[in-house]
Amino acid sequence: MELRRQNVMKKNGKYTRATVYFLPEIHKALRLRSAESGTSISQIVNEAVRQSLADEAADLDSFLLHDEEENVSFETFICGLRRRGRI
Repeated sequence: MELRRQNVMKKNGKYTRATVYFLPEIHKALRLRSAESGTSISQIVNEAVRQSLADEAADLDSFLLHDEEENVSFETFICGLRRRGRI
């Protein structure tokens, strides 16, 4: 009996092989999505991970933009609102 690896299209650059374990229902959803969209499970997972990393990078950028702001305690903030007639 001969085992064959699934052919992976190499578009731009090289891919690294990894083993990922999915819950059965997630794997089934991925297989169905793959068949419906005509893309491989690897392509779907790569895009999902890429999007997750992009979201995280955006969060980090936002955090770094506010990193140099002065920290104000809750009490100071509330007293400032009262002084300015906001509350």
